[in-house]
Amino acid sequence: MCTNTTVITIPEKLAKLIRDRGFDPEAFIMEAIEKYLELDPQEELEARIAVAEHMLMRAREELLEGDAVQASEKLYKAVEECIKVLACLRGLEECRKAQIEGTWWTKLLARAASKLAKIEKNPLILDAWSLAYDAHIHGFHEHSLDPEDIEQRLPRAEELVKYTREALERAKRKSQG
Repeated sequence: MCTNTTVITIPEKLAKLIRDRGFDPEAFIMEAIEKYLELDPQEELEARIAVAEHMLMRAREELLEGDAVQASEKLYKAVEECIKVLACLRGLEECRKAQIEGTWWTKLLARAASKLAKIEKNPLILDAWSLAYDAHIHGFHEHSLDPEDIEQRLPRAEELVKYTREALERAKRKSQG
């Protein structure tokens, strides 16, 4: 699990502008950093799983503070990054489309989650995606979930982050020899 972090502050006005446009400031900034670093494919996957681990840790912190809205978005972001990593590891068309289009649309993530669950013969992938997307819509956008609701969803996200880290490590070992 990723525990090393660096704290960067931004003006509250900028954070508010990001939130007003429907984004979580932390996730937004991390995506912008990833986009402009022009990482090689392996670095990108490593960065994505680090983001997933970090967002999962932040979701737990937000829950401890009783903030279901922010915990929802952090949980969603953790699962989203896992879907991206697994889709790219498996060479799915959704990963290629996202690379060409420069973004992962929700429809690409949903399709990738469905395909991955089938290919990997692991319902965890689709379960975690469904729970995270539900948290994203009902918890973050609609503010209709309580911390207890998010806490119920957290174990599946944790399992997916662990599963994804292990899949990435296996792929790395395989490519090294």
